[in-house]
Amino acid sequence: MTKHIKNIVKIDQLEGGILRLILNDSKNKNALSEQMMKELIDHIFNASSNNSIRVIIISAVGDVFCSGHNLKEITDARNNEDEGKEYFSNLFNLCSSLMQMIVTCSKPVIAEINGVATAAGCQLVASCDLAIASDSSKFATPGVNIGLFCSTPMVALSRNLSKKNSMKMLLTGEMIDSIEAKRISLINDHVPGKNLHSAVMSVAKKIASKSLTTVKLGKEAFYRQHEMSLSEAYNYTSAIMTENSLADDAKEGIAAFLEKRDPNWNDD
Repeated sequence: MTKHIKNIVKIDQLEGGILRLILNDSKNKNALSEQMMKELIDHIFNASSNNSIRVIIISAVGDVFCSGHNLKEITDARNNEDEGKEYFSNLFNLCSSLMQMIVTCSKPVIAEINGVATAAGCQLVASCDLAIASDSSKFATPGVNIGLFCSTPMVALSRNLSKKNSMKMLLTGEMIDSIEAKRISLINDHVPGKNLHSAVMSVAKKIASKSLTTVKLGKEAFYRQHEMSLSEAYNYTSAIMTENSLADDAKEGIAAFLEKRDPNWNDD
């Protein structure tokens, strides 16, 4: 089994309430090991209820953003008495919990990709609210090539890409570049590698300047309405708009706009 190291996810608390979580296991291509996923879950869970944190960035060291699950660990688990069934079940359930936590986290999560993102690593990119990559980054869901269809990554892909684009990635397992990734909406944008961090920070700072309460309300509503019928979605979001209109930050924001000044958010 892969030897565990302490703090496989590094933390960088940046100005303006921006938290950067850095995948720090380049030796194993930043694979989503059990330890990696548990640390990410802990950090995201804590950040979700911390009002000093307004935006989360997930980045990585090395030239591989995230290679997905560790295939060596998966192979080793086959030596277990149950041929790895319990291990596989726990691993994929843990991964599913991580991806759902990113979506349900009250803070916007931005993927900062500088390198390759494959399989569950591509799922991680698709699960984040926003994704910005370097021009040299590449993406794939190559499970079909090794007889292990990327079924859990399919959930995130199919909710962010069109059916045709999702199926093409899943059925061919081919690597796509950042230009194609942007075209099919896997990522928001791509920039030269030297400009990646500043580009991500520019977006993060813009979001961090908004009302914490409003962003939280809006993010939750976005994902909830997406799974509803058209009429259900409008009924739900009308109720959300009513609730939002009564909030102190809405009163302050409208007043600031009319008075041509910067708003002073209460964030409660």
